[in-house]
Amino acid sequence: MAENREFFYRRLHSLLGVIPIGIFLMQHLVVNHFSTYGPDAFNAAAHFMESLPLRVGLEIFVIYLPILFHAIYGVFIAFTASPNSFKFGYFRNWMFLLQRVTGIITLIFVVWHVWETRLANAIHGTEINFDLMATILSSPFMFWFYVVGVISTVFHFANGLWSFFVTWGITVTPRSQVVMTYVTIAIFAIFTYMGIASLIAFTS
Repeated sequence: MAENREFFYRRLHSLLGVIPIGIFLMQHLVVNHFSTYGPDAFNAAAHFMESLPLRVGLEIFVIYLPILFHAIYGVFIAFTASPNSFKFGYFRNWMFLLQRVTGIITLIFVVWHVWETRLANAIHGTEINFDLMATILSSPFMFWFYVVGVISTVFHFANGLWSFFVTWGITVTPRSQVVMTYVTIAIFAIFTYMGIASLIAFTS
């Protein structure tokens, strides 16, 4: 019974990491990338997302609750896993270890980012716009904290996407797994570039 429960939790953890969390991450990075076209473009994109019907309900049930479960169970996995990267120097063993490390970094980053934006908006009515992000990132420490956070978050998603395809029996052959490795590397490169470019745009 305990093994069945753990199997279910791990499958749910894997699924939520891609749907809806991964989809939300990509959408969030795309919206942020509008900052590279100027404050007005970013504010218009952010306002559009803020104006979506049933936004609060969608955020709670499609974003925050899935992230909460994924984070809590992810921390459990991170501290109960037995990485063998230092014994076996294989690529996937290192990806296994980095997935756990970036999971913790990502959790810290996401909590802080939500505190500075969503909670500031809910508690103080602070408008989430280009100027807010520019103010936050005006500190060199916060800028580099966000750089590390973005890289960590995108890596965690991209590498987790590879694991998702294996876990759910989509890539079962060695060749398909190699192909998926290159696909996830491309996803990591594209969305990391978008994320970093957005941070630079907020500070320009």
